[in-house]
Amino acid sequence: MPIILSVNGIVETYPIKPVGLRNGRAESPGEREHHGQRSSSLDHAALAAQTAYQQQGTEQARLKPAILARDLMSTPVLSLPSDSTLLDAWTSMSHNGFHHIPVTSMHDTLVGMVSYQDLLHHVPELITAADKRQASGRRLAEIMTSRVISSTPVTEIRAIARVMLDERIHAVPILDHNRRVVGILAIRDLLQGLANHGPLELWT
Repeated sequence: MPIILSVNGIVETYPIKPVGLRNGRAESPGEREHHGQRSSSLDHAALAAQTAYQQQGTEQARLKPAILARDLMSTPVLSLPSDSTLLDAWTSMSHNGFHHIPVTSMHDTLVGMVSYQDLLHHVPELITAADKRQASGRRLAEIMTSRVISSTPVTEIRAIARVMLDERIHAVPILDHNRRVVGILAIRDLLQGLANHGPLELWT
């Protein structure tokens, strides 16, 4: 399923870069021949170890890896309407311990995102015990990020992680077919999945 880019309500499919080969390049025929010669020179112990590793991988394959957004996303999600105040968002984040809030329209569809950093950038006194009248008088619609990358519950985790890396974003809202928020996938969720779900294969 695609990853979706929405800018001021205009929705389009986000172009995902293909996953590169190991080390970011393909091997030349000469390299493949050299690698084949090196593999053929493995001694008996190395071949036995390789066989044992492959058997272990077959056993691990019976486990169900977390591969879709719905496997790792946090739900339910606290969202706020665009006419909520900055102080409303700050209070919600502080009480619930998260750093991103989806912003919704009067029809409960996603129209933006607000982060902890956004709030502090516009109203730095929120972090202190200073006067919070400015934060209580400004609306999320004024500061929210309207360029929002989102995905569906059945989007592959690898695709979402690649987009988060490329775009340098820390959370992706997960939407249903009506563009209502049904979950959110943050870096913390990815790390929890990395720690708690298997099997996992990494290449260098």
